[in-house]
Amino acid sequence: MKTFAAWFRLAGLFSLVFLAALCVRARPMELEDMFRLKRVSEPQMSPDGQKVAYVVTEVLKEENRTQSDIWVMPVGGGAAHKLTNSPKHDRHPRWSPDGKWIAFESNRDGDFQLWIIPTDGGEAHKLTTIATEANQPVWSPTGDKIAFVSAVFPEFSGQPFAKSDQLNKEKLAARGKSNVKARIITQLLYRHWDSWVEDRRQHLFVVRVKDGIAGEPRDVTPGENDAVPTSSTFSEGDEYDFSPDGRALAYAAPHHVTREQAWSTNHDIWIVTLATGERRQLTTNPAADTHPRFSPDGKFLAYRAQARAGFEADRWQLRLRTLSSGEDRSLTADFDSSVEGVEWAGDGQALLFAAEDKGVKSLFRVPVEGGEIRLLATGGTINEFSAAAGSNQICFTQAHFTLPTELFMVDRTTGVIGQLTTTNADLLAKIESLPPESVTVSGTGGTPVQMWIVKPPGFDPAKKYPLVFWVHGGPQIAYLDGWSTRWNSQVWAAQGYVIALPNPRGSTGFGQKFTDEISRDWNGKVYTDLLACLGYLEKLPYIDTKRMAAAGASYGGYMMNWFEGHLDKFRCIVNHDGVYNLDSMYGSTEEVWFDEWEHGKAWEASPADKASSPHLYAASFKTPMLIIHNDLDFRVPVTEGLQVFTALQRQGVPSKLLMFPDEGHWVLKPQNSELWHQTIFDWLAVYLK
Repeated sequence: MKTFAAWFRLAGLFSLVFLAALCVRARPMELEDMFRLKRVSEPQMSPDGQKVAYVVTEVLKEENRTQSDIWVMPVGGGAAHKLTNSPKHDRHPRWSPDGKWIAFESNRDGDFQLWIIPTDGGEAHKLTTIATEANQPVWSPTGDKIAFVSAVFPEFSGQPFAKSDQLNKEKLAARGKSNVKARIITQLLYRHWDSWVEDRRQHLFVVRVKDGIAGEPRDVTPGENDAVPTSSTFSEGDEYDFSPDGRALAYAAPHHVTREQAWSTNHDIWIVTLATGERRQLTTNPAADTHPRFSPDGKFLAYRAQARAGFEADRWQLRLRTLSSGEDRSLTADFDSSVEGVEWAGDGQALLFAAEDKGVKSLFRVPVEGGEIRLLATGGTINEFSAAAGSNQICFTQAHFTLPTELFMVDRTTGVIGQLTTTNADLLAKIESLPPESVTVSGTGGTPVQMWIVKPPGFDPAKKYPLVFWVHGGPQIAYLDGWSTRWNSQVWAAQGYVIALPNPRGSTGFGQKFTDEISRDWNGKVYTDLLACLGYLEKLPYIDTKRMAAAGASYGGYMMNWFEGHLDKFRCIVNHDGVYNLDSMYGSTEEVWFDEWEHGKAWEASPADKASSPHLYAASFKTPMLIIHNDLDFRVPVTEGLQVFTALQRQGVPSKLLMFPDEGHWVLKPQNSELWHQTIFDWLAVYLK
């Protein structure tokens, strides 16, 4: 086997060859390439640091679905091999502490259950058969237990497992057989994103495992409560962690068990002693505390925390609690970006985290004692990472505008970085694309505003090109130098357009003050920032100012509706799931805390808040608009799209409405995605070609 250093030299050489191949790509990216490209995720290093398990997802467009399998690759060089081969989804791999097994979740038999497979070869077998499904396995460091999540009916959770599981099964079967599909709702957060919450709760279970065989699961968080965050806003993957001795489980849970979950961001860290079932609340911060991680020696508990209650986009800090004394301190008090995905370094002396930084997302390391935060890897978008005890290497995912996610390795002592996987290299070598250009524009009050510019294949600076001006959603997110399977700048640019991706007020990764300055001001500083970016683009010699369009989703869709009533620079607009009427949005969205922070309660909104609703300016609508909205979008309900379509149609403004009855806030099914892209590109071609 090659040494790790030799492998990095080989990886570096391959990268140079790969980059050279990029220079002679033969053709622009095709829409079909979006479905040909494989998706890499969830790296997990083996306990000895010698291998990494990860997930590869493939699109089966003809079947209108995806499938996922688990792969394993030696980090020191050698070929990757497919560990599982399922026609559905095998994902969330987790190594046993002795490295002999990988537990994972799979729906290969219908519903999602935990499965396990020996790492030295052999067939996978099922660990659980729980009626309410099982997800997200996490091993105890002692190797004799696995924790997982299941959504149960809480009224049965105090019963012995066999009885409660049977009662859950019977209740689910009765609902499925009933001809009456009505719902009786008595409290908020009754639906979420694209699903009905109803009366089930997310509980944590622990099951004993010996020689790959599981015992009977036990609900360790029974009662009328959720034991993991119900919103992805507050989740960074596994929101629970075993103590090093395997006797306790720390977890992050919503503070409220009633309708207040809909307007509260309060989450707390709890610890349950497994032998007795005793639960103890560890944090009492009125804002969000999540993602607990025990130190390898059991002395500390690390977690993420926000300071402002009710604000989902507040800065996440990394906090460290000394368990013996209760001392609690921030390790990132002076770090002006949000901490994501906290894990302990292999030596147990530091913590690793990812954070956005001016249009990229990087990997950082901070010592337990605090002090200097060290940059380990940067460039593109680093989302997931994994370290192993006693190893200097860290495996992480990285993507760019021109590169779908792949695995990379960094040596924390030498800083040497190498690419580990080249999953899509053969296909990418056939595709011509240009790296993005980053520019800085003077925004409101002279504040710098970063913007990406993506140029079409075969770009000639002497020619004029149509412009498509994107506005991102969130609004507290950012356009990062990364790859997207939904809004992909390369496939849009391949239509012959220059694509602009500005990061105005509200964008993350440019300091918390910059992020804050969009709240209660959706049409203020951010709007003038966007106009400044558009003005910069209009002065570029290669932009055809007579052929410009705008496109955006969610908050970006809000801005499309605002542009519609206030700007006449665009030939056409694409509005995906956009907010249109702030009054109706407040009364029909599910995460009420968001609207209350951004605009206030509908009946208490100030005149300025009310004046920021695009529906008030419908009399000025005149730009042709494509509206896309989906029946299962519970975040920005479908009536928002119907209202703007009605306003446009009634006034004779050219408009088209595309609706997906089986999609939520995003369009995820492959054939739906194909129609989404085709409809948008056809619409743009009418006005820009």
